[in-house]
Amino acid sequence: MNRFFLLILAPMLPLVGVQAQEPETLVADMVPVETVVDTHAADSISALRLRLQPKPIVSNPDTNNLTIIDTLDSGNEALRVILYSNNTWKYILDREVAKDSTVFEKYWNTTTLFPYREVDLSSMPQSIVIQLLDSVTSYHCPYQGSVHPHGKYGPRRHRQHQGIDLPLKTGDPIYATFSGRVRISQYNTGGYGNLVIIRHDNGLETYYGHLAERLVETNQWVEAGQIIGLGGSTGRSTGPHLHFETRYYGRAFDPERLIDFKNGILCRETFLLKKSFFNIHSNAAQDFDDEIANEEQDKHEIAEQAARRYHTIRQGDTLSTLATKYDTTVTNLCRLNGIKPNSIIRYGQKIRVK
Repeated sequence: MNRFFLLILAPMLPLVGVQAQEPETLVADMVPVETVVDTHAADSISALRLRLQPKPIVSNPDTNNLTIIDTLDSGNEALRVILYSNNTWKYILDREVAKDSTVFEKYWNTTTLFPYREVDLSSMPQSIVIQLLDSVTSYHCPYQGSVHPHGKYGPRRHRQHQGIDLPLKTGDPIYATFSGRVRISQYNTGGYGNLVIIRHDNGLETYYGHLAERLVETNQWVEAGQIIGLGGSTGRSTGPHLHFETRYYGRAFDPERLIDFKNGILCRETFLLKKSFFNIHSNAAQDFDDEIANEEQDKHEIAEQAARRYHTIRQGDTLSTLATKYDTTVTNLCRLNGIKPNSIIRYGQKIRVK
């Protein structure tokens, strides 16, 4: 049987979260599919297209330092309403009542980073609808900041970079992106350093690497926006940053398809995950040795660029006089500037001399 599933959506409940918004849908069941089709209504395709439209969603306000002042009955035995000291509220799932064995039992392994190795990617349909937000889930940016220019997802030189890198200061708080359960909280000798992996209610897994400190335990249930660790530079890292990955059935895809990290915004409530997003072969690996080598090469290139010197041509300047003045050769000047010894240099032209 196909092990990949499409979320089928059930009747609506009031939106979960500390900010009131329009009602959304609650995930009810999962069934095998070959294509993205909702058979509940004739207009389901148009409704699906509407849900897939970009809808920027900011992080929920942090509740980590707030006092819970009351817990109310929601009328649904699986849900509790939590009231905070700043007059905000949110729904919390009673996990003992609302168990989802398809997500939190199947392929559940608290020691192996990649428990989905036996799942054949070829059995996955071309597209899968994943509900990121619904009536009982919320969102928080794991860490807001600009992705390092050389820390984006995808191939770079010979490197397999299956996440993104967010520069930070050691000790900065790192947040759970969505609600879920901690599958891994351990020091990883393979390069991640202090690592937390959370499997979320929507079936996605998020990886948080190089942490200075882990603040959650394996099998612990966490809520979106809960502080799960502090940023750092443990493992094979050349400086403080968060290495963040998003995976589905163990296959990595670009986290920037979901989140605008610079602005801390979730790009949409419903995500169409396409099989084509699993590029760079997505072989459940992360080459940190090659990553460090590339980082060192980057530093070398930056230092080399900073050491470059230029000369603005003045009247009477020739390649020979410049070679003498800057203790170099005409041949080297030509190489640095992509010119020939007999090329004409003009007044005001900039020539690289170092």
